[in-house]
Amino acid sequence: MNQACLDMFGYTKEEIKLHKIIDTISDGITVSDMQGQFMVFNEKMREISGYTIDEVNRQKDFDVLIHPQSKDHQEVLKRLNEIFSQGTTRETQTTIQAKDGSEKTLLVSTALFNYKNRDMFLSVWRDITERKRLENVLNDSEIRFRRLFETAQDGILIMEEDTGQITEVNPFLVDMLGYSREELLGKKLWEVGAFVDVDKSKTAFIHLQSKGYIRYENLPLQAKDGHLVSVEFISNSYRVGRKKVIQCNIRNITERRRLEIAREYLHNEIEKSNQKLEQLALKDSHTGLYNHRYLKEALEVNLARAQRQFAPVSVIMMDMDHFKSINDVYGHVFGDLILTQFAARLTKTVRPYDAVIRYGGEEFIVVSPDLDRAGALVLAQRILKTVSLFPFGDSTHSIKLTLSLAVVSYPEDVIDINTDLVDPVDRILNKAKEDGGNRVYSSLDTKNGSVTARETATIQLIKKKIEKLAVRANHSLIEEALAFARKIKLKDNYNGEQVERTAGWAVKISRALHFSKDKIELIRQAAMLHDLGKAGINEHILRKNSKLDTEEFEEIKKHPQIGVDIISPIHSLYPIKPFLLYHHERWDGKGYPKGLAGESIPLGARIIAIADVYQALVSNRPYRKAYSKENAVKIIRKAAGTQFDPDIVKACLMVLKNEL
Repeated sequence: MNQACLDMFGYTKEEIKLHKIIDTISDGITVSDMQGQFMVFNEKMREISGYTIDEVNRQKDFDVLIHPQSKDHQEVLKRLNEIFSQGTTRETQTTIQAKDGSEKTLLVSTALFNYKNRDMFLSVWRDITERKRLENVLNDSEIRFRRLFETAQDGILIMEEDTGQITEVNPFLVDMLGYSREELLGKKLWEVGAFVDVDKSKTAFIHLQSKGYIRYENLPLQAKDGHLVSVEFISNSYRVGRKKVIQCNIRNITERRRLEIAREYLHNEIEKSNQKLEQLALKDSHTGLYNHRYLKEALEVNLARAQRQFAPVSVIMMDMDHFKSINDVYGHVFGDLILTQFAARLTKTVRPYDAVIRYGGEEFIVVSPDLDRAGALVLAQRILKTVSLFPFGDSTHSIKLTLSLAVVSYPEDVIDINTDLVDPVDRILNKAKEDGGNRVYSSLDTKNGSVTARETATIQLIKKKIEKLAVRANHSLIEEALAFARKIKLKDNYNGEQVERTAGWAVKISRALHFSKDKIELIRQAAMLHDLGKAGINEHILRKNSKLDTEEFEEIKKHPQIGVDIISPIHSLYPIKPFLLYHHERWDGKGYPKGLAGESIPLGARIIAIADVYQALVSNRPYRKAYSKENAVKIIRKAAGTQFDPDIVKACLMVLKNEL
């Protein structure tokens, strides 16, 4: 209360001094009469409530002011009446509303006393808002951690750090060891029969006291019924209040260890068997064909015979196109079935005295004696046609295969009898795969017309090796793209053909914008892989036939970054990473993942965005039927300047006009 007020009420100097002392107290102090008028309303109370003594005395009822809820106000009146009638001191906890609208929790002690022959209420108001908030936080934390403790799928015990006495165990540990909770509590670690070796248990406890952490990979514990349990045992110490405790996490790895031992035994047995087979077998155990060890012998015998008798001999090498994608999508068991079926079909197609060899994973070689280049080309074409017509697979999945084949013949292609036929036929096969696969090539289809020409210069040799590596890398990229397309087909009802069409639209738009050949190729690759990250999205979300909720949409928005993370180790794909990451950004800045706008969005990403949306519009989706091409064009045109780059929309519409 200020000096003027004190003077106005006619307080004595002693009373004024008392009021000043009251203003320094860290709790709110009030003195009020039976009519609710305040004689004392100290500085702390003004800070707590936000009101001055003049403001509260002008109010008809201060309790109504700070307790706007009728129920709270009635409780205050009841408490004051009890104090007045019984003459007792009451302490209660209450919540008030301050002048600024904030709620505060107060501990209020109120007593009735006589002041200058008048009954007055003396109240002490202690602000415990922050304390209550912390209590609530601690209570919530206690509930959460107690629930985690009770439901954990590992055994947990807690013991005193100084004595080793067990103070708490969770239900999982009780079930694991067969001891009741009461049998474990109060015992020291080495007093529990589960810890078989008492001396080691004591030594471990001493070590833990000094180091604060201990771990055992395969610790044997004995359950109450006598059976042994293998566990992973991790302990660490930490402080709770003024005491240090030790927490032991005990994971049952009995079954895992049994499987590891069995797996190790089987692995050793398989290794022994493989070593014997490597020494003895000339047959591929899976397909029943000759293996690559037999190839050298077959070539040496047939070439020597051809030289003696002036007869031809041909080698046909073939490779299943995109076989890796079959393994990726359908699994290796299905892939092995395809290899077996292909081997059987190939054996029936060639001549009875041709040697059929499994050269590598999906590579096969046929050595054909007495067959010149023309005859070998006819045989290769027959193999290609037969395979293309045969349905491979099982009752669940049926697929068509395509092959790349290469033919080399002696003496037409190779004059020197000592020349290795495998290397030249492999080079021709790479050329066939580079040109798209599903075809038969011979030396006539190479630039030189002969596979015997050799460049002796070191620089030319290095150049050829680099070119060969580049071709194989490019082929691997195509295989990965097709594998991705098949995965999306399985997860998203969006097949590989539609992915390739999206890439086709992106290429056509790029050409309309007069991009260079190299830049168009980068955009094509990015379009093939633009939704690669969906492989990491929950299948339920991808297949949902209704609108996604907020949480599901946030999950979908992660797929551009997932796609970039997948291709990050592939250095040759580094230039397309921005196209994958930002193909869902919008021209108006309302896209994701970064909210880029306008020309800050990479050009390739802008092109893929339009191609992707157009192909999605004209395709059937789980939640709607396909739009007509005309309606799709209208939607694309309407989105110019908001979702899409207006200039790219113009190029897209020009392409679509020519196509439609």
